[in-house]
Amino acid sequence: MRRRFLLLSASMGAGHDAVAGELAERLRSQGHEARVQDVLALLPSGVGPALRAGYRGAVRHAPGLYAWIYAAFLASGPRGTSGPQGTGGREPGAADGVVVPRPGSAPLAALAERELMNVVDRWRADAVISTFHLSAQVTGRLRRRGVLRVPSVVTVVDFAAHRGWLHTGNDVYLCVTGEAARTAAAVTGSTAEAAGPVVAERFARLAQAGREGTAASGWWRAEFERVAPGRPVVLLSAGAWGVGSRLVRTARELAGSGFCPVVLCGRDERLRRRAAPLPGTLALGWVEDMAGLMASAHALVDNAAGQTAAQALAAGVPVVGYRPLPGHGAEGLRAMAAAGVAELARDGRELTAALGSAVRQGPVRDRLVERGRALFRTDAARRITELTVAGVRAG
Repeated sequence: MRRRFLLLSASMGAGHDAVAGELAERLRSQGHEARVQDVLALLPSGVGPALRAGYRGAVRHAPGLYAWIYAAFLASGPRGTSGPQGTGGREPGAADGVVVPRPGSAPLAALAERELMNVVDRWRADAVISTFHLSAQVTGRLRRRGVLRVPSVVTVVDFAAHRGWLHTGNDVYLCVTGEAARTAAAVTGSTAEAAGPVVAERFARLAQAGREGTAASGWWRAEFERVAPGRPVVLLSAGAWGVGSRLVRTARELAGSGFCPVVLCGRDERLRRRAAPLPGTLALGWVEDMAGLMASAHALVDNAAGQTAAQALAAGVPVVGYRPLPGHGAEGLRAMAAAGVAELARDGRELTAALGSAVRQGPVRDRLVERGRALFRTDAARRITELTVAGVRAG
């Protein structure tokens, strides 16, 4: 049966849009209709851009402030408590040792409710899929009150399912890891599964072609040989906004340690200009062929545990976390390390040692690659279809 799926994303960087776009493409390939809606555009005029600018500015210029905001409103907090300024009690379904969420974004979520329902009603959506935590709060509130009468599925794109994702009103949670799914189920009482990251199939396909010796990404390999002949290629991720701590210094240190650092500057032209003169280093702006680039790389140094890290896992590229962004970046990388799909480095010496093992064929690299690929358990779009057609908790 042909269904109409409304996917809620947010223009916060590029990761949420990438997941929503990939899900929409897969749903359309199954014969369904899919529409992607930016939840920030559903907020009153000016609020969405202000929220985006405030978040970007805090992460870039005031990381301590953002860390405080994250700890106060989103982070898990101490085990078995509701965290800072908690609700004072357990939500239904909360289990011992699992932190109860306190949806700190709920007041902001209320501002998008009316516009979301206008979109749902006009487009006659059969299900609503969230790929951003604010939209999960909007749908959870509406669903719990019975206003939203179609299933609400939350695709948690973060490795750590923080409070902002979790609301008892949503029907289904599709998570990256089993630990995140167990937390979501215990906290919300909703159906929760570990579907794995949502990444375009070309990442795994090109990686397989590279392992088979076909010319999957010869252009990138030639470029690397031009810049730093014979050196293992290490991608240094800074996300779509080019945000990170001491990125140029890290690239310089990696080049001095015998690697070929490739600085992924995203849309930050200033960062690209600063990194470009470094000897033995390649500084890239926005990359369209990220799958081809990944297929030619030996490792990724990541600071956010976001979509770039998920793409690396799909491509069989080992991930090392270093100098994480405050809040979600640090918590996400810890979750990746706990799942055994990434290494964490606390200083330059640990980074060099971790990369030395990760780029070299051997048990460390094999373990990271195998565990990373094992996360991709099922097609999230197909599970969305199966669960919504089954009428999970129909309104």
